[in-house]
Amino acid sequence: MSNVREFNTVPDGHPSVESPLAWSYQQQHTGIVLREKALLGHLVLRGGAIVLDEAVRATLGISLPAKPNALAFDDSGERSIQWLSPDEWLVIVPGGEEFALENALRHALGDAHYGIVNASGGQTVLTLSGENARDVLMKSTPYDVHPNAFLVGKGVTTVFAKATVVLRRPSETHWELVVRRSFADYCYRWLLDASAEYGIDTQ
Repeated sequence: MSNVREFNTVPDGHPSVESPLAWSYQQQHTGIVLREKALLGHLVLRGGAIVLDEAVRATLGISLPAKPNALAFDDSGERSIQWLSPDEWLVIVPGGEEFALENALRHALGDAHYGIVNASGGQTVLTLSGENARDVLMKSTPYDVHPNAFLVGKGVTTVFAKATVVLRRPSETHWELVVRRSFADYCYRWLLDASAEYGIDTQ
């Protein structure tokens, strides 16, 4: 062993070190974060606003949005009601609550003229955030998504690529797409492609 020269590659003092891929990691940029809010409860309500508002407030503690395209949340942010048309609203609640809510609404509404459809199995919700979220939406929908035109608390039914979605803006940083089950895979793949140039996180 006398002809073997040893060298300790780790110097004293514990200096900072870098992985061989450190530079590569630094080049990764995530401009889009895409998530699914799966298996939520979706109820579509139809009827007169005054009668429905009383029942919804009694069961959910939220008032029906009075303005077109308005979106309202409860204090927890987990339950929402959205104006879809003059006599139609979309209620989204945590999965498992929809059947009890439907029964409570029917009890509160009594003999009033109304309709309730449980659409939970036919829809899902995709969330989009990140600094390039609006750029992706501008490539995907003809609707004006500029902050001055699409305020927080707004939701619209609009064209998305070659599908139709309910596009919502629940906060300054997040967008939501309520997507029909039959279009879910198509919309998801479209978002992956449209987001590729910005970097996308789907985990």
